[in-house]
Amino acid sequence: MLIEDGSIKDILTGELPPEFKSDDVLTERAAYIMPGLVEAHCHLFLDGGELDFKKRSEYLKADENEMLAVARRNVEASLATGITLIRDAGDKWGINHRIREETAASDELVPEVRSPGLGIRKPKRYGGFMAREVETKDEILAAIKDLLKTGDELKILLTGIIDFETGTVKGKPQFDVDEAKLIVATAHDLGYRTFAHCSGLAGLDVAAAAGVDSVEHGFFMTRDILEILAEKQIAWVPTFSPVHFQWARPEIVGWSEESVDNLRRILDSHSEHIKIADELGVPVVVGSDAGSHGVRHGSAVIDEIKFLVEAGMSMAKALNAATSLPRRLWGNTSADIKPGHKVEIIGLPESPFENPAMSWQPSWVMMGNDSITL
Repeated sequence: MLIEDGSIKDILTGELPPEFKSDDVLTERAAYIMPGLVEAHCHLFLDGGELDFKKRSEYLKADENEMLAVARRNVEASLATGITLIRDAGDKWGINHRIREETAASDELVPEVRSPGLGIRKPKRYGGFMAREVETKDEILAAIKDLLKTGDELKILLTGIIDFETGTVKGKPQFDVDEAKLIVATAHDLGYRTFAHCSGLAGLDVAAAAGVDSVEHGFFMTRDILEILAEKQIAWVPTFSPVHFQWARPEIVGWSEESVDNLRRILDSHSEHIKIADELGVPVVVGSDAGSHGVRHGSAVIDEIKFLVEAGMSMAKALNAATSLPRRLWGNTSADIKPGHKVEIIGLPESPFENPAMSWQPSWVMMGNDSITL
């Protein structure tokens, strides 16, 4: 692969032509190369490896410097896993915007960061650590216009979270269909995409009817909703990891046997609907919700790829969901390995097609004219 000014000039087969055999040639070798991975849903300011609930709660009162330090470590962990593009999913302290600015200005090889800043939610509903409260139509419109002055897209807190003891989503949707349509239309008129925290049939009905650009989490999905997502080409970021951790390590939370059964049913249903989504042509995108309890930045993206494959998606489609597809949906420059495209590639010691159970630890990452050996 010949690289010039940070772009792929040509892809050659066979021996390197004699004119390139010199001391100036940088040679990076790998058994398999692919575009850099994308993390489509995470919270950079949170440490998913911190399992103590009291410490996690106390951390939300930490100062900006401590949160920035955590976010920087999470960016480093992401890069070490081969992630070169990160979409943060919101925080009220502006850590995501700060990290976006730092990475954009850095002279070092670092992932690109997309940030919504704050999302929007209804008063006293879920999402206090990552969203601004809005109630009236005027408040909704004013908040969207303000947030999109700096946000890369708009985060909508459309539902609450899952109650694992009952196996249901807490509360009714935060916004009704008319409000959700107003939110989406306003963001689109300003030239921005929307992504909605959403689980449960009632919330999914609203998300699908409103035409959000992406459903995040989407637990308790149905085939009927997936048909609408496929028709409207609404993306789905299924984020298996937080629920999977709760199921795999119930002793940390203290879940009852009934709750563990609920968790397993939720995961099995999620997998079944991933298969249906794949068959229907829903754009499924890899995002892990890293920063959530037990979900570590970097490695969780690899877990999400494996969850998609275990659900019945081909390895090729799962890799597309973690590389090319989100870049296309978000309007980012393509990192596909073709002449004329930018260099944003990783080298792996094995091919995931030949050994899906491999460690997935990249040997090196290359972005533009820079590379780093890991």
